[in-house]
Amino acid sequence: LVSLFMSDLMVGLVVMPPAMLNQLYGRWVLRADFCSLWSSFDVMCCSASILNLCLISLDRYLLIISPLRYKLRMTSCRAFCLILATWTLAALASFLPI
Repeated sequence: LVSLFMSDLMVGLVVMPPAMLNQLYGRWVLRADFCSLWSSFDVMCCSASILNLCLISLDRYLLIISPLRYKLRMTSCRAFCLILATWTLAALASFLPI
C-alpha cells in the first residue's frame, strides 16, 4: 500500500503541475528537454500505480485461496522483491525509450 501511495503521490506532485500548465496555456511552456523527462515520469508513475494495484490484487488472492500457507509464501523479502520489480519494470518501460 505504501508503494501505491508513493506512485500516486508522485503523479500528484511531479506529473500534474506541468500538465496543468499545459492545459492553462494551451501549449508546452517549460523547456523543451523537460517535456520528454516529464512524459517519462508520467508513464512511470502511472505504470507503477497500475502494477501496484495488480500486486495488491494478487496478494489478496493468495491470502484468500490459501490462508494457512500465506505467511510461508509471502515473506517480507519476497514482498520487497515484488515491489522492486514493479518499480524497475515501470522505470524501464518509461525511461528506456528516451
